[in-house]
Amino acid sequence: MTKLPLHTPNKTDKNITAIAELFPNTLTEVVRDGKITHAIDFDMLKQELSGVLIEGAEERYTFNWPDKRQSILLANMPNFKTLRPCSEESVNFDTTENLYIEGDNIEVLKLLQETYLGKVKMIYIDPPYNTGKDAFVYDDNFSESIADYNEDSGDYDEDGYRLYQNLSTNGRFHTDWLNMIYPRLKVAKDLLRDDGVIFISIDDNEVHNLRKICDEVFGAWNFVCQLIWHSRQNKDNRNITGVSNDHEYIICYSKSTNQRVFKGSERKTDQYANPDNDPRGAWTSANMVGILSENLRPNCHYDLIHPKTSINYGKPKMGWRYDKNTMRNLIEDDRILWPSSPDGRPRRKVFLNELTDALPGFSSMVGDGIYTRTATKELETLLNARYFDYPKPNELIKEFVSQCTSTNDIILDFFSGSATTAHAVMQLNAENGGNRKFIMVQIPEECKPDSEASKAGYRTICEIGKERIRRAGKKINDAIDDGNRQLKLGEEPKKPVDIGFRVLKVDNTNMKDVYYEPEEFTQATLAGLIDNIKDDRTPEDLLFQVMIDLGVLLSCKIEKELVGGKDVFTVYNGGECYLIACFDTGLTAEVVTAIAKRKPYYAVFQDSGMGSDSLMTSFEQIFEAYSKSTVRRVL
Repeated sequence: MTKLPLHTPNKTDKNITAIAELFPNTLTEVVRDGKITHAIDFDMLKQELSGVLIEGAEERYTFNWPDKRQSILLANMPNFKTLRPCSEESVNFDTTENLYIEGDNIEVLKLLQETYLGKVKMIYIDPPYNTGKDAFVYDDNFSESIADYNEDSGDYDEDGYRLYQNLSTNGRFHTDWLNMIYPRLKVAKDLLRDDGVIFISIDDNEVHNLRKICDEVFGAWNFVCQLIWHSRQNKDNRNITGVSNDHEYIICYSKSTNQRVFKGSERKTDQYANPDNDPRGAWTSANMVGILSENLRPNCHYDLIHPKTSINYGKPKMGWRYDKNTMRNLIEDDRILWPSSPDGRPRRKVFLNELTDALPGFSSMVGDGIYTRTATKELETLLNARYFDYPKPNELIKEFVSQCTSTNDIILDFFSGSATTAHAVMQLNAENGGNRKFIMVQIPEECKPDSEASKAGYRTICEIGKERIRRAGKKINDAIDDGNRQLKLGEEPKKPVDIGFRVLKVDNTNMKDVYYEPEEFTQATLAGLIDNIKDDRTPEDLLFQVMIDLGVLLSCKIEKELVGGKDVFTVYNGGECYLIACFDTGLTAEVVTAIAKRKPYYAVFQDSGMGSDSLMTSFEQIFEAYSKSTVRRVL
């Protein structure tokens, strides 16, 4: 039921619409009273109505929108959050190298910024599309107080995340979407390796703006391609224009230039044979008819005559591919296949052993025969219900991972959704070998109360994504076990893949009203801070905040053991003892000495953990005696 407006029509809005219909280039967006609204660019309108050049501000090529500078500020602002481990929701927490992180992705990306700086080989994201129907959730107003924050336009969920509904009221606007995606891409860029690459799925609504944003963030010279995916299997007759939008795009940019991003598709060689026992080996025939008319390529338009039979094969309408000199060399090298009839077309021999590139270029048309419908059925079968309407197909993402990564690379998806990327990484590891690692990031957006997911007991999208990884991983390794039971003689058994994931959740700092930079992380500056840790935090919570502050990979192997009656954590990096931490109180010289003797790169303790003044005095002496190079830190 539609409510009565109870007010007269807004003539300004009508006038703006009328002008925009006549001069679309004059329509712009501005912020008024904290809200985004359409407006007319009067300078542009003046020029449209003038027969002479209107003087004004100096023109330059630029891409701008309301609050763009605020988006840049957001990307550069520090983050005061931490990541807390959740082992009960994880799979193989102690041994896995995969991560599933719950939280607003701008916060997560900043937390990963130092630890994973230049370490991610590939990023794939499928951000919310600005369709005018969907909603996207993000919490980007870190610079304001909570009171000011809640006064802003927009709705909020119970966790304080801003919910932007792109419905009919503002679905035609671009500003909200641009302000959402821009800072995230700016931060994500720093995580990519120099040879890294990013893929972004998008549709027609924002593809033009996304290209401009990526040109600005990654550099236009690092644009790789705009892939086209035929995503819809059946025609859609609902569009008022009569067009069925059957495709989506995947934008691809590299971190740096002068590198091959795609390995290429496998070259088929079945057509190569050697029926005439040519000593040069197997060959296939190739077309020699040209592609340019005589006025454009006159030197390739001539009669081709067999030198032995004198048969004249004439001059094709588009000429030949080679000029007379090149053709003469091919004839002398016995590389021409001559038809017996003058009506035939001579072709050239191409030898298999002369191929310089076994992998032809990767086609910009991707996912042949793989549709959104395919992905929906795949996920529905795995989860026994339909929880996502438009998930991305596993096979599509797997192809990108296969093309652009090697066996031990890290793949990041910070709009994880149904966790297709995690599934694709595990599947590829199972099929082609390797130990690629995934990092999934997803905001814990609530499932709608009346949705199938909610009825099935899933509270958030994160819970669905984690369950998808669990089931997909089990299915993958079960298939490996079945295959190993049917091994042929001499065949090597396949190893199980890492199907685990370590769950981490964004939360406020573990410290009581204290935020410290790593350089302030010393005993001298924090000696007076006793019991500065929040009461509800565990030693595991402290360990992961220390790992973030010290730039230790969050996927590193962690061991926990008792030393002198105290819990001691050892973090390994590449098999080496990299970090040892003990956050218990009442430490003794025995415990400190045992840690020092293991010679870790870092040793971290709780400041209030020193059991006596004498230990405080001898602490440095113990390390000087047993492990002088160990970097000691106290929190």
